[in-house]
Amino acid sequence: MTEALKAGLFGELGAADTRHEQVVFCQDPDSGLAAIIAIYSTALGPALGGTRFYPYPSTEAALADALRLSRAMAYKNALVGLDHGGGKAVIIGDPTRDKSEALLRAYGRFVQSLGGRYVTACDVGTFPPDMDLVARECAFATGRSPEHGGAGDSSILTAWGVYQGMRASAEHAWGGPSLAGRRVGIAGVGKVGRHLVEHLSAEGADILVTDVSGHALALVQAAHPDVRVVADTEMLIRSDLDIYAPCALGGALDDDTVPALTARIVCGGANNQLAHPGVEKVLQDRGVLYAPDYLVNAGGVIQVADELEGFSFERAKARASGIFETTKRVFALAEAEGVPPAVAADRLAEARMSQVGRLRGILLPGT
Repeated sequence: MTEALKAGLFGELGAADTRHEQVVFCQDPDSGLAAIIAIYSTALGPALGGTRFYPYPSTEAALADALRLSRAMAYKNALVGLDHGGGKAVIIGDPTRDKSEALLRAYGRFVQSLGGRYVTACDVGTFPPDMDLVARECAFATGRSPEHGGAGDSSILTAWGVYQGMRASAEHAWGGPSLAGRRVGIAGVGKVGRHLVEHLSAEGADILVTDVSGHALALVQAAHPDVRVVADTEMLIRSDLDIYAPCALGGALDDDTVPALTARIVCGGANNQLAHPGVEKVLQDRGVLYAPDYLVNAGGVIQVADELEGFSFERAKARASGIFETTKRVFALAEAEGVPPAVAADRLAEARMSQVGRLRGILLPGT
């Protein structure tokens, strides 16, 4: 596809990667469904990624998000060893107002029409009961409720993976994986951040937290009275920290945040933490060890992928524990090649997509 044709199809998407295999626009006026499914790659297997239900200001904004998120899923799935490519879907609308059974089932029929090239799951604005409805119209929905053989809340293993990435970061920075006595600042104590507090508290870390939700903060303090609350993220990053864990919105590491960081390590559950290309180099130049977000937060996708085999929490947790060793591999490659960890992670993911993906060129009997 020529660059001119891409520009005409995808509009003004800035730095969005448009090397996607397939982008599908889905509309069902009667139910109000307006969705986009983006498949970045199926080199390693069916594209796997969640469905985000969000009130985008425009179709262009929704498309840009779908393209960006599907690419990230391809790299995430490759890096953690899943036999899945990367995909993502976005439904345009307010989930508190526009979500309905008819809309979700219509969406499920569009997913089914792709014949298994894309497997969906939960994301922002969608939950296991929603996937149960999607699954009534298609065979390619995971992230389902326990009543229907699913795993339920994926934030449990997402937090476990972040914790493993944090331990690997500590070992690289300080020679051992223990977080006892380390001061960790967590921005965002919703589902993932709250579970992360539990792991860190059990190990004896000194924990500071902040969140825009007073309710979320109250829940954490009720369970862990020793946790200290900080007024806002700006105050948190300027605190005397060993580790900063962004666990809320994307773009947490920007031109204002990075110069103010006191932490030696950044390792958190938020997606797309680097606000723009180049931030990873600034972190490296400042001596801040950055654990790539799409690696350490991969516990959730490991969990939903496990459902496709018949869910076993113990098996999924064991796989998510592997994030510890993968994070160490990323840091070792970054050090050997003199590049930031974010670049090293991309290189490892790209190598697996290329090396394993080429096996699809070997003809099998009956295919």
